[in-house]
Amino acid sequence: QVHLVESGGGLVQPGGSLRLSCVASGTIFSIDVMGWYRQAPGKQRDLVARIFRGGTRIYADSVKGRFTISRDNAKNTVFLQMNSLKPEDTAVYYCYTSSTAGISWGQGTQVTVSS
Repeated sequence: QVHLVESGGGLVQPGGSLRLSCVASGTIFSIDVMGWYRQAPGKQRDLVARIFRGGTRIYADSVKGRFTISRDNAKNTVFLQMNSLKPEDTAVYYCYTSSTAGISWGQGTQVTVSS
């Protein structure tokens, strides 16, 4: 189906920035939604942000004003620019897509915010 590969995670100090990328490949008919979820140890997987093909964006309240999601439809790529990072942003971040082929998930990339 759709294969997703995330990159850009790492260790950053509070107040710092990271940019996550996710590239979709494989059998793709039409990707409606691309976005990001995150999951901290012992917690459920929560929506961070999503972007529709036409450009409409939805953010979790906890990241509004700090994170920006964008996509390059021609390259089947979604980005997440994360600024003013806080320790509570620490989690594994998962890329996902919703398409005519169904829902696909990436393998996850670790983001750690610590001093």
